[in-house]
Amino acid sequence: MGGATFPTHVKLSPPADKPIDTLILNGVECEPYLTSDHRLMLEEPKKILLGMQIILRILNAKVGAIGIENNKPDAIETFRRVISELNLPFKVFSLHVKYPQGAEKQLIKAVVDRTVPAGKLPMDVGAVVQNVGTAAAVYDAVAYKRPLVERVVTVTGNGINEPKNVLARIGTSYSDVFEYCGGLCEDVGKIIMGGPMMGLAQSSLDVPVIKGTSGLLLLNEKESRRRQETTCISCARCIDVCPMGLMPKMLGAFVKHNQFDDAQAYHVLDCIECGSCSYVCPAYINLVHLIRFGKSEVIKKRKKAS
Repeated sequence: MGGATFPTHVKLSPPADKPIDTLILNGVECEPYLTSDHRLMLEEPKKILLGMQIILRILNAKVGAIGIENNKPDAIETFRRVISELNLPFKVFSLHVKYPQGAEKQLIKAVVDRTVPAGKLPMDVGAVVQNVGTAAAVYDAVAYKRPLVERVVTVTGNGINEPKNVLARIGTSYSDVFEYCGGLCEDVGKIIMGGPMMGLAQSSLDVPVIKGTSGLLLLNEKESRRRQETTCISCARCIDVCPMGLMPKMLGAFVKHNQFDDAQAYHVLDCIECGSCSYVCPAYINLVHLIRFGKSEVIKKRKKAS
């Protein structure tokens, strides 16, 4: 149910040689505009925590932790109160507001101070991260034998008349969701599934809500206007902000010149596509788009080689 929609059954089936001792529930929701997880945490804390208990038992883990950024004090207080009421052995961590804190590797570092090596997964350091929405869905599946048929979606931005969080059925068209939210504003310029940093722009309203649709962001014409790309001045701002310690400037240059082997050598596959590099670039270079393309080409080459 997180933005990356990584299959839950894979996370819950670690190899025998990679025992899991810690389960971290992701309640960070660090993308601007999005509040669907926050809303779910306030309204369904018991369901989330009981779902977390089920996941903990499946993994045979000993430690359960919930990470929530400290700009959601009501959610932190609610979870601590319900944990006490249910007498559960979980701990809530109040985290600094920092993007992209909701990414798995960054969350693991913040909560349990473990570093996931390059090219590895959280299970390689004995941890599994699950979204709060996933925990709620797991509880519904186990307690009520209820399949995943709906999710909370944030509908927001200056391009929608009535911003709100809605409980939408999977498969509902965006046009129906927008109609429920008062319709589009006249100057809407871009529709993004997800947040402004990692979301994907949409070309049509005839697109369904899927399990990873955490939000629908509607920007007006002024906000969505793209600036003209200029020449890189090697200021290194992209390097300074990269949470993975990569060199986005070099990765973008390699991809532009089809040097995909060099891009792989510079760990292009470790990019989490957070968009920080593109956001700070004074030359307005679409670095995350170049890197995303480079990753797909490296993966294609690997598949052909195997």
